Amino acid sequence: MTPDPVTPDPVNPGPVNPGPVNPGPVNPGPVNVAAAPSGTRAGTDLLAAPGRAAAVDSGFRMLALGAGLLVLAVLAAIAVSTTQKAWPAFRLEGLSYFTSSDWNPTQHRFGALAFIYGTVMVSAIAVAIGVPVSVGIALFTTEMAPRRLRSLVVTVVDLLAAVPSVVFGLWGLIVLAPWLDGIYDWISARTRGVPVLSSLLAPGVSGTSYFTAGVVLALMITPIVTSVAREVFATVPANDRAGALALGATRWEMIRGVVLPHATGGLVGAIMLGLGRAMGETIAVALLIGGNPRIYASLFGPGDAMPSVIARNLGDAGLYPDYRPALIGLGVTLFVIVVVVNAMARWGVGIAQRRMVGAR
Repeated sequence: MTPDPVTPDPVNPGPVNPGPVNPGPVNPGPVNVAAAPSGTRAGTDLLAAPGRAAAVDSGFRMLALGAGLLVLAVLAAIAVSTTQKAWPAFRLEGLSYFTSSDWNPTQHRFGALAFIYGTVMVSAIAVAIGVPVSVGIALFTTEMAPRRLRSLVVTVVDLLAAVPSVVFGLWGLIVLAPWLDGIYDWISARTRGVPVLSSLLAPGVSGTSYFTAGVVLALMITPIVTSVAREVFATVPANDRAGALALGATRWEMIRGVVLPHATGGLVGAIMLGLGRAMGETIAVALLIGGNPRIYASLFGPGDAMPSVIARNLGDAGLYPDYRPALIGLGVTLFVIVVVVNAMARWGVGIAQRRMVGAR
């Protein structure tokens, strides 16, 4: 008797033995690059052609190098061309051009020491007054001021940068100089008989003086120094500020220990920009310094500066021999002074930063 065939249960069919799997070699076929996404194709092209990326990088490097060398070439061309134009006066006077204060074109004597002294004096007064005020405004707007007040202060300071220098000069001559004249007399009377101060603060002839020109220049350099200092303070990492405050530091301790050390290099750059503006200012200084080609020890005395002398007398330079080269020589001297001061400032900042890194 033949047994009945076994019918599998549709609910529980039991174990299934699929047998050995042998998929064999897989042939994906040709890849259609045109069908790939555009981003994938671009990445494939860059990986397939590294020479193109190297060429672009090399071209950018050469372009940046050329731009830097162009700036140096322009500075060198300015220095060489102006020195050539001023050489007759340098050859005529020799070192006495820089060490003598006898400036008399009618007698062919050109000693620029009084003008060098006046330029340095006025610029030093402007930096001494303007830089602390500018840094204080920058710290206030970045660290302490509310948002609305910050916008108002920044707008007002930026508007000062748009005021022409002749307006500052006229305001100083008409309004500030007469008012400061009485203050100068009062200070001189109180310091009469005091060593050093009696000479440094001796009364002047009128309100036009080194100090008056320096005060107006301080007002003129405030916008640029404040703007650069504000940008520098904004680069201080927020984590460093928060860390100092979390450790229990007061806001002033945080500014002194975190913000100012981090911003030292940028602050020096801001000060140098302000100093360059102060040294090169012409119209305002010509109206306020007094126009006297002599050296006065008093801050309240009249004097003159190199840019104002050039602006005031260049139109009449053809009346006397070697007068034009002598005036161009003042420009060369001013250029050299600014370059030397900037180089010394950068050198000093580099030393201070290296010591600060070593102390850490």
